[in-house]
Amino acid sequence: MGKKTILVTGGAGYIGSHTIIELLANDNYNVISADCFYNSSPKAYAQINEITGKQIKTYTIDLCDEKEFDKIFTENKIDGVIHFAAFKAVGESVELPLKYYHNNIASLVNLLALCEKHKVTNVIFSSSCSVYGNVQTLPVNENTPILKTESSYAYTKQIGEQMLQDVCRQHATFNAISLRYFNPVGAHVSAKIGEWPLNKPNNLVPLITGTAAGKYPQLTVLGGDYPTRDGTCIRDYIHVSDIASAHVLALDYLLQHKNKNNFEVFNLGSGTGVSVLEAITAFEKVSGKKLNYKMGERRAGDVVAVYSDSTKAYNALGWKCIHDIDSMMKTAWEWELYRTKNNF
Repeated sequence: MGKKTILVTGGAGYIGSHTIIELLANDNYNVISADCFYNSSPKAYAQINEITGKQIKTYTIDLCDEKEFDKIFTENKIDGVIHFAAFKAVGESVELPLKYYHNNIASLVNLLALCEKHKVTNVIFSSSCSVYGNVQTLPVNENTPILKTESSYAYTKQIGEQMLQDVCRQHATFNAISLRYFNPVGAHVSAKIGEWPLNKPNNLVPLITGTAAGKYPQLTVLGGDYPTRDGTCIRDYIHVSDIASAHVLALDYLLQHKNKNNFEVFNLGSGTGVSVLEAITAFEKVSGKKLNYKMGERRAGDVVAVYSDSTKAYNALGWKCIHDIDSMMKTAWEWELYRTKNNF
């Protein structure tokens, strides 16, 4: 396989930036990134360069602008796309559904139209375990029924997968993989890049580390009356670098023509359910800091419990998790300290 050029949309974002690092560690790939910096920073590219010693070509564009988006394909020979670019805050998506439908769906429509126009036939789609809705049986595998979603964000991921499936049915030579990952946390082991929300984050781990660092006065645990072992939501936390490595393996899988069907789905999770209070305990253990938190009301859009059976990804892609919850919390905390020291 000759060296391939991969477009990473949302490449300055959390998972996108870590995936670029994994791609650059592989001599088979050149990388181009597109990002509008809605909830990310161009500083991420400088951190990628510091970690890898490599510069990448970047575009600052809104993917909902098809004419601007087309420039990337016109100016470069793209061999494959990893599509991360999307709004992702569950709570905000409940409050502002049209914002999420417009951005997440229109950007994917443009991407698929441009892939068709420029004969790009390999796409990896950033999906989510939220497509399963409030599941009745655990763990979740790829055959678990898709239920009504709890948020507009999750529904855009369901729609995105259906769009890909329809395009794959229409074009036998078009190949797509949807990676349904569970709860990405942690940071690169260098501690030089990690989750980088521009505003106050909506997800648990950066709220934990931000509270411990004094950025927020107190963490509120959203719901303590769920039917779980300690009353808090249960999630399958997975290290961001483990997710990043899965994207590279999925890309290899497509480009080496190992896929059995031209649309395939894989769960990415550790297979272990961790409650919110258990996550806090893990953080306190690895950081040596007592976290200031209180119990609060449930948040609209949250499911009770979800964790993965990722056997299919292990068997087909050769992928497995390397990091445990302690490693996730340790790297997240080291990144928080690095950010604070460097005024990021």
